[in-house]
Amino acid sequence: MTTECDVAIIGGGIVGLATGYQLGRLDPGKKVVVLEKEAALAAHQTGRNSGVIHSGIYYKPGSLKAVNCREGRKALIEFCQQEGVAHEICGKVIVAVDEKELPALERIYERGQANGVTCEIIGREQLHELEPYSAGIRAIHVPDAGIVDYRGVCAKLAARIEQAGGTIITNARVTAIHGEGDRTRLVSTAGEVVAKLVVNCTGLFADRVTALGGMTPPAKIVPFRGEYYELVPEAEKFCRNLIYPVPDPDFPFLGVHFTRMALGGVECGPNAVLAFAREGYHLSDINLHDLAESLTYPGFLRLASRNWRMGMGELWRSMSKGAFVKALTRLIPEIRTEHLHTAPAGVRAQALAPDGSLVDDFSIVENDRIVNVLNAPSPAATASLNIGRLIVDRLAKHF
Repeated sequence: MTTECDVAIIGGGIVGLATGYQLGRLDPGKKVVVLEKEAALAAHQTGRNSGVIHSGIYYKPGSLKAVNCREGRKALIEFCQQEGVAHEICGKVIVAVDEKELPALERIYERGQANGVTCEIIGREQLHELEPYSAGIRAIHVPDAGIVDYRGVCAKLAARIEQAGGTIITNARVTAIHGEGDRTRLVSTAGEVVAKLVVNCTGLFADRVTALGGMTPPAKIVPFRGEYYELVPEAEKFCRNLIYPVPDPDFPFLGVHFTRMALGGVECGPNAVLAFAREGYHLSDINLHDLAESLTYPGFLRLASRNWRMGMGELWRSMSKGAFVKALTRLIPEIRTEHLHTAPAGVRAQALAPDGSLVDDFSIVENDRIVNVLNAPSPAATASLNIGRLIVDRLAKHF
């Protein structure tokens, strides 16, 4: 069976669905088809993240992350209000626990000011008013941050796509992409789709699908697993909202933190370890092809040689619950091993350049028939509606 459309979107996570939604809203005459390889939408990065609405405080001023996070946050909150999706703007604190972290805390505050984020530096007394159990000598209070049910957002986006006349096809893994004149034929496990334009929003497989479409990706996706624990109900009192550490400026992850979730519970984590499969949610999940690709990639080898000490620390926290707890007690000293039980892990699709540098900003590469979202890690979920609008603008140039 062959389906014809104006735009085919590969990937049913939040960025793909937000793009389909924005197409239906901004260009209602275009027929949209979304292809998702799993049986359900939002099965990977979207459905496994901790559900934070980011404020935009961390990102380089003027970057795609900074601009899209701030605009996307507004659009996301408005969408959740209109659609009745569980969310709350509860605020967060970024906590310095000792003197040596204060310069980095000040730099984050300055970025927040440059990005138009409402935030203030607070002392120990005010920190304890907000988070009574938190350690820390100083903190940044960010009232703009919040929590949301991203699976719920995706369900509403999917419904809006279909109401606008779009089609969502699950169990549709794209196996080949062929250019045919001014059209592109996608071969999938659920049949073929012929489209005028294609959008690649495949996250962990974005580089491979970019190559499938005939372009050489400028970076390779290397998967990093983030492992989480959840507080048992009697320990949830230790965290009122969101408690973050001062992140390491040389590492792209924000460090283990505490996150109250929109549907209940408090999550703790993540660490960050190389996943042995692109969808490797457990230490025992091994895909030899994926693993060999990471371990032989010059970019990963250069990254590992520069950061092996930190990598070993992350791996130790992966294998030792006690080590994980020790990291958490820097923020909340009362936390004990018995306060935690294992929660589902996620895998972050991190684009890595051949020189070993992490692609820090969102990355979108395109030709005249395919727009590839090559790198869209956090805060892509927060920014998704604005990323979708950006992609629609890029598609408009080719119609």
